[in-house]
Amino acid sequence: MKAKTRETLVAWGMVIPALLVISIIAFLPLFQTFYNSFFETGLRPDIEKKFVGFGNYVELFKDDRFQDALKNTIFFTIVSVILETIFGLLIAILVNQPFKMRGVVRAAMLIPWAIPTAISSQMWKWMFDPSSGILTKLLEALNIVEPGVPILAMPNTAMWAIIAVDVWKTTPFMALLILAGLQLIPEELYEAARIDGANIWQRFSKITLPMVQSTIGVALIFRTLDALRVFDVVFIMTRGSVNTETLAVYNRVLLMDRAFSGAWFGYGSALSVIIFVLISIFAVIYIRSLRIKLE
Repeated sequence: MKAKTRETLVAWGMVIPALLVISIIAFLPLFQTFYNSFFETGLRPDIEKKFVGFGNYVELFKDDRFQDALKNTIFFTIVSVILETIFGLLIAILVNQPFKMRGVVRAAMLIPWAIPTAISSQMWKWMFDPSSGILTKLLEALNIVEPGVPILAMPNTAMWAIIAVDVWKTTPFMALLILAGLQLIPEELYEAARIDGANIWQRFSKITLPMVQSTIGVALIFRTLDALRVFDVVFIMTRGSVNTETLAVYNRVLLMDRAFSGAWFGYGSALSVIIFVLISIFAVIYIRSLRIKLE
């Protein structure tokens, strides 16, 4: 047996067990969800399982609550990811500069990201309390909101409060990824630009931004896919009320609440498939655009 063939067999022998594990824990539940989405069924044993084909999907797109959840999810994703990318880039550039105790600052900036989402969401919920919340009092003092206004109970402020919490928590993650890209830029490029008389904006637009473009693209993929599945911060802060319900929160209602009382399990599975397809579309768009830019 040739050495190259032996190496190929050894490589496949190492990969196949991993593929089997991934197939069991990832692809099998995914296929099961696809299968359940074509049936009208529930979690109670007395509910008869009935094949409805694409009926669940048809009803889903007629569902006003689904349409509102879809709009909220897309709005949350676009606004939060844009803000986190901008702030993450600015922070990454700042902590990439040489200054005293830079290591301490880099470690401290990760604290919001390290705090579990359930804890940080509850903490911010208390700070938005209409009677004693410190953020509510601050916004009242700045005449941004009227005294006694329940920020998390108002349709025009609740979603923005949730976005603020998510931006506070996840911006360090974006900054960390972008910082890794910044550290790969040779310092000689900046030195040459300074000698040629390039100002700060020119160095940023001609060197920094093009060099970290691929890193930002990867960060956008990770963050967008996570934002499309947002659940915990919304559920803890508003339970999806006052026009803040996202697809993941609505899916939880279908699969955990209604599935025990009626034939909603197949309907909820169809919603899970829609979330998967939506995430896949965004992932493909990002990856294709990133590949085009790299070429």
